[in-house]
Amino acid sequence: MGTHRTSLPGVGVQYDYTTESGQHISVVVHHDGRRFLGFYEKDDPDSCVLSVPLTTAEATGLAHLIDAAPIDAVRTEGIDLVTEHIPLGTRSPYGGRLLGETRARTRTGASIVAVLRTHSAHPSPGPDFRLAIGDTLVVVGTREGVDTLSEIIAEG
Repeated sequence: MGTHRTSLPGVGVQYDYTTESGQHISVVVHHDGRRFLGFYEKDDPDSCVLSVPLTTAEATGLAHLIDAAPIDAVRTEGIDLVTEHIPLGTRSPYGGRLLGETRARTRTGASIVAVLRTHSAHPSPGPDFRLAIGDTLVVVGTREGVDTLSEIIAEG
């Protein structure tokens, strides 16, 4: 089970998710906000058998059915603002480093508004907050800024 994020230059971002039973599902989020939900053959993870386009309202409705709590926290319809969770993976150069070293807001305009750990949440972390591999950064900004920050966090 796990999620893999892939930047699609000129298109958006693809999130691939594999369930505990081995089912591969993906969500492609286009820069313009369109989303596509893809379902793949269990024995061939590259073979998409069904792609379902979703409007922003449909994606929000589906997310509410799955887990309503996080969706109610921030409403961004009609404005150029997104909220996204960015995992700090083992390939990130920022594991063990201070949040301020990312220079996130200066470089991208996006803000890291919280850091989630396995058993704790750290809202409004300051520049002296030490990041750890496995953290999840809660980021707010424009689509472009959040995508750029995700690439910086993943690759440095």
